[in-house]
Amino acid sequence: MKNKQTLLIVIAGLVVGCAAVVLTANGNPGNMGFCIACFLRDTAGALGLHRAEVVQYVRPEIIGLILGAFIMSVFSKEFAAKGGSSPMTRFVLGFFVMIGALMFLGCPLRMVLRIAGGDLNAVVGLVGFACGILCGVFFLKNGFTLKRTYTLNKLEGMWLQIIAAALLVVLVLVPSVLIFSEKGPGSMHAPLFLALACGLVVGMLAQKTRLCMVGGIRDAFLFKDFYLLYGFCAILVAALVGNLVMGKFNLGFAEQPVAFNDALWNFLGMALCGLASALLGGCPLRQLILAGTGNSDSAVTVIGMVVGAAFCHNWGLASSANGPTANGKIAVIVGFVVVICIALANMRKEKV
Repeated sequence: MKNKQTLLIVIAGLVVGCAAVVLTANGNPGNMGFCIACFLRDTAGALGLHRAEVVQYVRPEIIGLILGAFIMSVFSKEFAAKGGSSPMTRFVLGFFVMIGALMFLGCPLRMVLRIAGGDLNAVVGLVGFACGILCGVFFLKNGFTLKRTYTLNKLEGMWLQIIAAALLVVLVLVPSVLIFSEKGPGSMHAPLFLALACGLVVGMLAQKTRLCMVGGIRDAFLFKDFYLLYGFCAILVAALVGNLVMGKFNLGFAEQPVAFNDALWNFLGMALCGLASALLGGCPLRQLILAGTGNSDSAVTVIGMVVGAAFCHNWGLASSANGPTANGKIAVIVGFVVVICIALANMRKEKV
């Protein structure tokens, strides 16, 4: 049974890596076949939640991920509406996950895709990400908890799926009400239905295999269980081979697509993302997938990430290819303070 599960997650990882290469080859920005942080940011811009003209586009991949996870959970009878586990705390943690990710310019999934494209800045980010998760593991081992979840009515677990479906209808039938970038990363995208199809497939596979970068590193340290890491290793291999075949591999720190080469802030951005994600119990991809399966706490976390993305671009917190901003550096430092305070405040007290 264990070997069968391992084979399945490796196959899932290979499919995700291939899908990322296909999406990039068909219009998505370089090393950005999938990026939860970037795609939520672009979608927030398309809805008018921020004013950065170069990153505004409703990403069908996000819609596909949510609906794909929902379809698979219903098919496998794993859909379960539940929530009530410190929702506002999860909102704040999701907000700071996005602050860290947009400092680095990518979520953990894009970090792996950037490494597969030869971007050594992402290796620095990976080290920071692992260090952040290790800090989170320290708090988990010392009693951190966001308390239990509760069973809810089914509608409560379906609002994000309803919103995603409604957004798809708007995107297909009345796109004129949305905002679209005419230049920059937001103007670069694969054809709508190809992006949607890739999102649906990845959403279904991620739900079936529990694919999660944070969980992989956490489980490796806590339990010596490498199951989840196999999936991301497979993503790396598939994307690396695809980039080599297509001549898109560029080894180095400089001149990488949608990236900068300040090692300190690449490290700290992903360290904050890793720490907050570890306390949440999953990376941004995992939060989307859980939301698709009826977890309203994860849906609140996703909304926190969307709001975080809007703040990043309205307040000048997000990095660019030119590097991090002064406001962004302050936001990351504030993020560490807030997230550590949350961790300390939610440590389970030992009864005497």
